[in-house]
Amino acid sequence: MSKDSELVKAGWTRQSTHDEPRLSDVVEMYTEMGMEVHLEHFAPTEEAGCTECMRVAPEKYKTIYTRPSAS
Repeated sequence: MSKDSELVKAGWTRQSTHDEPRLSDVVEMYTEMGMEVHLEHFAPTEEAGCTECMRVAPEKYKTIYTRPSAS
């Protein structure tokens, strides 16, 4: 089972992949909306669509997952 499948099974929803400074902005937005946020290292083989520019420096990118806050 892929990491993405495990997270989805645990109630997480995959949102998007970003690098800084946009990553922090998006995480802050989801947090302010009352969501739990989980970040995963970018995995080019698990991304749909064009990721050629991101494959040059994959360590810079994180994939954002969210789920409703437990509180």
